[in-house]
Amino acid sequence: MNQREGDYVPIRDAENVQLGMFDKPLPCFGCGIGWFSLLLGFVFPLMWYFSAILYFGKYYNKDPRERSGLAACAIAAVVFTIAAVIALLVYLL
Repeated sequence: MNQREGDYVPIRDAENVQLGMFDKPLPCFGCGIGWFSLLLGFVFPLMWYFSAILYFGKYYNKDPRERSGLAACAIAAVVFTIAAVIALLVYLL
């Protein structure tokens, strides 16, 4: 709080340890497990279910940056399931 104008703030501050916690890049080419699984799920839809399990298992508590991608996969899994059930019902009837 007692910083003068123009001074640099250190990234790993001794007072706030969490500032340097997320300096590491995300896995899967830097986009995170969730977004990578969302993209890969269009080719292999089971990846959406895998990521939905991670989302409901609160995997994002390890790294909050993963939350949005995992939530997108959970939504994609629900939409895919509804579409598959509707397609199956239309096919059978």
